[in-house]
Amino acid sequence: MRIAYVLTSLGRGGAERQVIALSERMASRGHHVFLLVLKPVETHKWPTSIKVIRVDMRKSLRGVCSGLARAHRELRSFRPDIVHSHTFPANMAARILHIFGSAPAVLSTIHNIYEGRWWRATLYGLTDRLCMHTTAVSDAVAERQIKIGAVPRHKCSVVTNGIDSDSFKPSTACSAEVRAQLNAADSFVWLAAGRLTPAKDYPNLLRAFTLLRFEFPSAQLWIAGQGTALEEKRLQGLAESTGNSPHLRWLGLRDDMPALLNAADAFVLSSAWEGMPLVVGEAMAAGKPVVATEVGGVAQLVGDAGVLVPSKSSKALAQAMSGVMRMTEEQRQAIGDAARARIRHHFDMNAKADEWEDLYFRLVPACR
Repeated sequence: MRIAYVLTSLGRGGAERQVIALSERMASRGHHVFLLVLKPVETHKWPTSIKVIRVDMRKSLRGVCSGLARAHRELRSFRPDIVHSHTFPANMAARILHIFGSAPAVLSTIHNIYEGRWWRATLYGLTDRLCMHTTAVSDAVAERQIKIGAVPRHKCSVVTNGIDSDSFKPSTACSAEVRAQLNAADSFVWLAAGRLTPAKDYPNLLRAFTLLRFEFPSAQLWIAGQGTALEEKRLQGLAESTGNSPHLRWLGLRDDMPALLNAADAFVLSSAWEGMPLVVGEAMAAGKPVVATEVGGVAQLVGDAGVLVPSKSSKALAQAMSGVMRMTEEQRQAIGDAARARIRHHFDMNAKADEWEDLYFRLVPACR
């Protein structure tokens, strides 16, 4: 089968990483694969062995038309059996390309509860006839998109994110090395990771950490992620005003998440909304206790192998974090073991590749 994956960018996000992992597995199974990326080259992008074609689409009418024209030429040359697009801009581009005949069979994937302003849902609904099927990364995402009219129920299914658990194996040696580099000493370290955006609600986390430190003054919080200069300045100012700065490390964009997860004692997610956050699954695969807000597909991912709290409640988040820290080492280890087992049994990346491959063949039966 010839598969073209269409993405908005290859920036350091969970959706992009998931698509790369999927495309590489499809290629390893003998399918002909390439990645069509709308945006120009990013400063920080995920590496991949798959062929990447960029159409350098810009935010102007001329730029959009030029990008679509080049995408049309590339797809006509590649002659895909199926075009699998991800995130709103790429989903719209693939549907437009279907009109011109270069994307004969379009499969759209929605990665978040909120895809943007209300008109995006309207556009999804109006263009639904241009795609064969739409998938969502969690039950919560699917129900939300059906409810707002973005996709009809009979054309929507759920394929959850997959995790390469072998890449996140617990390692005592790795943990000790990273903790020494970051001067963690014997402190209990919480790790949070993700773009510094409103969706992640880091102010909620910083307020919760302030409350936590009344009980555990030596606790540390590491935050791995990058945002706009304005957002980073705002969050750092909030950390200073709450007295958290000496206990907080802004790690920026990192390439070593498996090592950071090994070094941390637990993982925390404070998001206001999500689809199905890949990093939570990675923390679970690394055998870490997880405290997370119950948003989007988080409950579906975590199950009973972590602690869930309401969103936007710093008090509830702090209490849950405190509960984990008051556990014995053996209790935390048991939770971590259960979390890793859940990922391996229900969210294995190779098993998810099987699901996608089966869906492709059902949508384009001639390729079987």
